[in-house]
Amino acid sequence: MKFNTNSNVYTIVYSTIVVVIVAIVLAFANQTLKPLQDKNELLDKQKQILGALKVDYKGQDPALVYASIIPAAEDTLHFGEKEVYVAHLDGQIKYVLPLTGKGLWGGIGGYLALDEDKNTIYGVNFNHEGETPGLGAKIVDIEFRELFEGKHIRNAEGEVVSVAVLKSGKHAEGQEQVDAISGATITSSGVSTMLHEELVNNYVEFLKIEEVQDVESED
Repeated sequence: MKFNTNSNVYTIVYSTIVVVIVAIVLAFANQTLKPLQDKNELLDKQKQILGALKVDYKGQDPALVYASIIPAAEDTLHFGEKEVYVAHLDGQIKYVLPLTGKGLWGGIGGYLALDEDKNTIYGVNFNHEGETPGLGAKIVDIEFRELFEGKHIRNAEGEVVSVAVLKSGKHAEGQEQVDAISGATITSSGVSTMLHEELVNNYVEFLKIEEVQDVESED
């Protein structure tokens, strides 16, 4: 049987066959590569958490280093949709909180490590989807991240207020602050908003847990 290659029917049938074959190939590739993709995503997450904890894993397997600090699933606390990772670092407890927010051109995020007092920032690690190179992208630089170390997320009254990121010369009432990145006001503001939204709103249950336990123990 000879097909008329110039007919509409031939074009439709040929296009359908091509689409089906491509879909099958892509589905197969996706299923085949998914375990590797999942492994790479997990490894990247572990590296970012180690970054927030200021752990140098150069020359070592980061997955093994991570497992030695956060050894089991039991060391992950759940508060609604939020997770908190409990790290055992040099005989001390550190809490690592995942962060999600918005920058100028896309999403920003990262991890915030707190001391056991749930007030003092031990370290941070930020990431971004597409901020301007040399400007907003600097949120990943160690020089910016180090500004947060030792800052406190509570005010003098013990209320969770986060840490403000402001232009040099500006002052945040009742909050500790760090200087914004010069030329990247919107991204810096995004980091400030992300920290406030996550700490004051989304992690409020975790940050108040010690207070709840104290009340229960008094009863």
